[in-house]
Amino acid sequence: MTPLERILRRRAKSRTRKRRGVALILVLGTIVILTVLVAQLYESSTSTLSAALADRDTLKAEYHARSAVNLSRLLIATEPMVRKAVDPMFQMAMKSSAPQIPVWRYTSLVLGPFNDAEGAADFQRVAQVAPDGGKNLGLSGGKFELKIVDEDSKINVNLAARGDAFSEQRLGAQLIGLIGSPQYAEYFQSPDADGQLTTQPQVCGALVDWADPDETSYPCDPLSDTASPSEGPEDNYYQQLGLQYFRKNAAFDSLDEVHLVRGVSDDFWASFIEPDPDDPDSRVITVWGQDRINVNSANAQTLLAIVCSGAQDAPLCNDPEQMMTFISAVTLAKSLTQGAPIFKSPRAFVNAMRGRGRGVGSLFTFLGLEPVQFRDAKAVQKSISTESRVFSIYADGIIPGKNRETRVRIHDVVDFRSANELGGDLPGTDTTDSSSSSSSSSSDTDPNAALTPEQVAAALASDPMGAIIYHRIE
Repeated sequence: MTPLERILRRRAKSRTRKRRGVALILVLGTIVILTVLVAQLYESSTSTLSAALADRDTLKAEYHARSAVNLSRLLIATEPMVRKAVDPMFQMAMKSSAPQIPVWRYTSLVLGPFNDAEGAADFQRVAQVAPDGGKNLGLSGGKFELKIVDEDSKINVNLAARGDAFSEQRLGAQLIGLIGSPQYAEYFQSPDADGQLTTQPQVCGALVDWADPDETSYPCDPLSDTASPSEGPEDNYYQQLGLQYFRKNAAFDSLDEVHLVRGVSDDFWASFIEPDPDDPDSRVITVWGQDRINVNSANAQTLLAIVCSGAQDAPLCNDPEQMMTFISAVTLAKSLTQGAPIFKSPRAFVNAMRGRGRGVGSLFTFLGLEPVQFRDAKAVQKSISTESRVFSIYADGIIPGKNRETRVRIHDVVDFRSANELGGDLPGTDTTDSSSSSSSSSSDTDPNAALTPEQVAAALASDPMGAIIYHRIE
């Protein structure tokens, strides 16, 4: 080998020695890049999958809640049929017709077979009937929770939206009956969050003025014998505080809107409107009910407001001990009857408060409750009832998961005032046999004949399952 060849060979070996490890670096770099790409792909896929699963569970929970709402509407619609079934027993035992049966208080039990396995088991334990033989019963992979609240058992602040003085006077009396007790006076002697002092009549007047359609202020004086309580133009209280809204002078659209009214602070809300947010039955105020309060389903605080609306000077409305006795007596009576109606009629309630009659009236007397002397007993009777037609349905659809639980709540307010009886004929139709009336046309007697647009509208307006007048999903 020549010297030149040896030199060239050494140089080639040197170059080879310098390149040693380049392939390893290239491989390691490729692995790092692939690892990053795979990690990003995994994270993106996992996030997409989690979002898809969350959307799926949310949709399932929503439809579980919708099913619960529809089942609840159907259950409430069956109440007239239940009442007819128990009426003979009432006629025999009470010598009177059966009152409205609060079937909505037993919703969770009655609808147990349509819920999860636990609900079906509760139904079987109480009813001693196995739902296994039924078809299309039960939910798989989820459940629903239900609460039906009788809106006619509460004070309706939208009563003032009617615009007549008598409605304003009735609402004002009920509000003062609720907040006007001397034991609450200290609460209204401290400035609110806006630094303003708002007395009991001012809060009462503000609630009435918000909904009434006129521009005159309401002084909230239930002891006035006149039916025209307006005392002058409404002030500009909200603008003086720099708030960007005026009095609405129209009906409340939702319960949350009550927060906007003068004097309705968080403390006021917790004391007089919704003492327990987790229990809608504790609510005293509504914006959806009728003009009369159902004394059979109203809670003790609402019943106390009704009594004090017609007898502000009664010991029951001024003595804390009498108040506690009344609340305890009502709570005891409701627990003993397990939700069954306590009063047969508005007159029975008034008589019980007067210390007359048997039943609850005797219980009031036994517990030391002093008889109430109403200023106008007939006016009190006209402001109450023993039947409800407007209900709030709170339905929670629940889908359990490995690391989370998906919940969707639907709040529907259903109005049954225009609902026809379940299973009855459609309004505006006549399904009698044609032989019974030779003068009837075929369109009036043939049940298969096409309905007129008026008949269709009447049927839709009188859905036996009621009309939804408020819907909220969250």
